[in-house]
Amino acid sequence: MEIFNHNSNINFLGMRKISIGIAVLLMIASIALIASRGLNYGLDFSGGVSVDVTYQQPVDTTDVVAALEKGGIHNPRVQLLGGTRQVTIRFQPKDDANPAALNAGKANLDAIRADATKALQAARPDATVGASSLVSAEVGDELRSDGVVAAIVVIIGISVYLWIRFESRFAIAAVATEIHDALVTVGIFALTRREFDLTVLASVLAVIGYSINDKVVVFDRIRELFRLARKAEPEEILNRSINNTLSRTIITSLFTSITMAALYFFGGPVVHGFAITMLIGILVGTLSSIFVASPILLWLGVSKKDLMPKTRDNPELARRP
Repeated sequence: MEIFNHNSNINFLGMRKISIGIAVLLMIASIALIASRGLNYGLDFSGGVSVDVTYQQPVDTTDVVAALEKGGIHNPRVQLLGGTRQVTIRFQPKDDANPAALNAGKANLDAIRADATKALQAARPDATVGASSLVSAEVGDELRSDGVVAAIVVIIGISVYLWIRFESRFAIAAVATEIHDALVTVGIFALTRREFDLTVLASVLAVIGYSINDKVVVFDRIRELFRLARKAEPEEILNRSINNTLSRTIITSLFTSITMAALYFFGGPVVHGFAITMLIGILVGTLSSIFVASPILLWLGVSKKDLMPKTRDNPELARRP
């Protein structure tokens, strides 16, 4: 199954100055947006109130959200717990938007609980409010830092793997494009002010893993063609590798995007952030695999001798550093 001819000869490397320039501008713009506008952190990171509610009959999360909004509780996050009769609700108290004040105990938890109970039972008398607690913003700060560490560990692990499997230039190209993909994805969240919570953080890590998959396929084809070709120039090999794997890259991205779109439209509001982030990441990662990774390899000077095995059958290569 192919969308593009396996032997097509689109000159992607001929556009490398434009593609690299756009990639650099997107990274700079993303950094500027994140630094100036910041991210719209959800309750996972900013703190708030968590309330567990049990219903005698099955309930839909959208109905719970509507009931809370009608009762004056804005932007609640509702998630089902192990079935259709129990939910957990998280929200920021309307009279205490300052997480520091919330952590200091200035928010009246009993009054907040009473407001939530009143709003829920007005819509569904069978609602029973259970345990409730304050979610500390200090925990959110720790989660943010842990997320950054996790992303760094993932990128380092990927670079080590590629360094061992291919060559150091491939690891450098992969790290550069992974940083680009993650920054642009997060930068779009800073631009649109969409809520950034733990689900989105998890999907950013998933984007990093997904993005490297496309690049490894292209890198593997580059290594294969370098070893098969006798006198082809690096630019020609890189172009052929992208063209040979283009159908596979587009088809994989297309079907993954269809899955994420289905998750967005039918999975409920709880997974909207994950699905949107994956859709953005798939688009950015696919474009960087085609237009950014290989130009970086060419700029770094990758050549046939870097990928040929150094054995007794290749004494000349074995003597080279």
